[in-house]
Amino acid sequence: MTALLAGFGLGAAVAAQLGPMSLFAIRTTLRNGVAVGLAIGAGVAAIDTLYAAAGALGAAGVLALAPLRLAAGVLGVVVLTVLGVRTLWSAFRVRLGGETHEEVASPRRAFVPALGAPASNPLTIASWAAVFAAASTAGASAHGGSLLLLAGVGLGSMSWMTLLAAGVASARRLIGDRLLRAVDVLAGAGLLAFAAALGVRTLHE
Repeated sequence: MTALLAGFGLGAAVAAQLGPMSLFAIRTTLRNGVAVGLAIGAGVAAIDTLYAAAGALGAAGVLALAPLRLAAGVLGVVVLTVLGVRTLWSAFRVRLGGETHEEVASPRRAFVPALGAPASNPLTIASWAAVFAAASTAGASAHGGSLLLLAGVGLGSMSWMTLLAAGVASARRLIGDRLLRAVDVLAGAGLLAFAAALGVRTLHE
């Protein structure tokens, strides 16, 4: 039970950080409602759990290879740039809700970019490997605790994303067309900023 609670705290803490997927979830929930926001949360939680498992299994060592680090970084930059450009483009539409077919419009369609964006930055596997190393030292992953730790990560991540989607959806009715476009601009600019930061980090490393 200790491992489950530790994983829950870790998953929630990671998901609660302001990052590209938080911006994407906020903007998309405002545009399309709570169900789409929950789909994004499910995608984020799935990738967090998958990368936590990869870190626990020692996959971070594979990223020591420079070509793989470069490829992972470039992929992340491309995905975040595409999301940022699409979000900015929607900010300059004339009417509210004028998304194209390529943009998120349903929970099923939301789940794919929610998987793709965080999955495009496998460099986070190294962070999860460090977390699991610390948990192992503390005894949280002993005697089958690793599975409970992973389950906790997924539950914690999904719980935070659920709270975020519910909170944003409750404020949706108070958001007018002009303010919604401002949110699009801020979210799009934020996504592009994260893409630029990942690009600089990739080139530096």
